[in-house]
Amino acid sequence: MEPIIMSDLKSDINTARLLVSLRLDEASDDANTVRSLAEEAMKVAKPKALFKEAFIDEKGHDYVVIDGVTFKSRVLRVNLDGVNRVFPYVVTAGRELDEWSNSVDGMLEQYWADQIKEFILGTAYDDFVARITAAYGLGKTASMNPGSLEDWPIREQPKLFGLLGDPMQSIGVELTDSCLMIPAKSVSGIRFATESTYENCQLCSRKNCPNRRAPYDPHLWEQRYKMSEGRGQN
Repeated sequence: MEPIIMSDLKSDINTARLLVSLRLDEASDDANTVRSLAEEAMKVAKPKALFKEAFIDEKGHDYVVIDGVTFKSRVLRVNLDGVNRVFPYVVTAGRELDEWSNSVDGMLEQYWADQIKEFILGTAYDDFVARITAAYGLGKTASMNPGSLEDWPIREQPKLFGLLGDPMQSIGVELTDSCLMIPAKSVSGIRFATESTYENCQLCSRKNCPNRRAPYDPHLWEQRYKMSEGRGQN
């Protein structure tokens, strides 16, 4: 299947939630400044997504082959048990927002602008997930992202981009030599249907993470993902 571009993702954000996350009093002058910045950002923002419907060719003990490309990850392999179709993707808040935030004066204001961009990316990502879930009848889904876990390192990022053709030309997202994305407010990964609940956070022990979606489960690796010695089950 050919990659598909979504260029009309939602960019509206809940400013009340934003103010709570920034720990600002709604009646303060700082809150008024944040509201003004958020209004500017939402007018400028043009978030986009690039994705495709892809199929699994092969599964090993700690790897999967998707449309001819091998991804090495035990967690990804186990999570794709019983799955034959996946959706590699890149979602970005867009270069337009970076240009806007670069024009914002003041260190505190720049921090607020960065958080606004994070919120807009979250809105766009949620819209992307909702739309592909409905369009392809996926039901319950989960996602894995290269670099989120040691098991699937960020050096696998170029392979994911390769599945999608040229994300730079399509939606303005490129990789640095260290496999980080530009614009930074972008997210890449593989979305898939699942009957179980999965978040990368469940396997990540990092403390005080502002983006945590689920509690760390110190037993999950041993219970579900660890290969039996000499057997390599699943």
